[in-house]
Amino acid sequence: MIDEEDGPPEPTPQEVEARAALVLQLRKQGLRDRRVLSAIERVPRRFFLTAKLQRHAYEDRALPIECGQTISQPYVVGMMSEALDVHADHKVLEIGTGSGFQAAVLGYLAAEVHTVERYRTLADLARERLSALKIDNVTVHFGDGMLGLSEHAPYDRIIVTAAGAEVPKALFDQLVVGGKLIAPVGASGGIQELVLFEKTSRGIEKHALAAVRFVPLVEGAAVRL
Repeated sequence: MIDEEDGPPEPTPQEVEARAALVLQLRKQGLRDRRVLSAIERVPRRFFLTAKLQRHAYEDRALPIECGQTISQPYVVGMMSEALDVHADHKVLEIGTGSGFQAAVLGYLAAEVHTVERYRTLADLARERLSALKIDNVTVHFGDGMLGLSEHAPYDRIIVTAAGAEVPKALFDQLVVGGKLIAPVGASGGIQELVLFEKTSRGIEKHALAAVRFVPLVEGAAVRL
């Protein structure tokens, strides 16, 4: 968990109002977990966008970021975080750091977060943003997310923020029994199904949650970018 005395610099009154309005909108859309809503409100989403797009930071929509990727819609970030049911003592693995916004939200919910990004540029930017915001329980790793991150396994929760036809077996192998994994499943370029998986002593149970659209889950780390 983040120390209450740490965190981002004081927002302007206008930003406070915009964040509160976003959270109210998310509540109206059905999000109920107070810890998740508080985390979303505390993370300055504008820090994770280019200067040109910062005026749209607190709108409930996905936006483009560097390397041809996107920052997820706040409602989707909230829905996935809520479905994962992250506890304050959990260790979480994220596949697909992107801007770092989802990882920052998880940082306010979990004890320890590891996030893997295949684009070095995105990994470096996310690391700088999280450091500037003093979210020091999140570690950004550059590498192939399809492999998970075995050196810090096992994980209580795993979140995948890119879509594939199936979830890599390595991720299930790195999840504790009783743990949860959430991922968009389906072909790239279209609508996918957001699925919550639970690892039990009997095997993997799955629960479909919603239709979503994510960037594709790609094998390997990018040679450039």
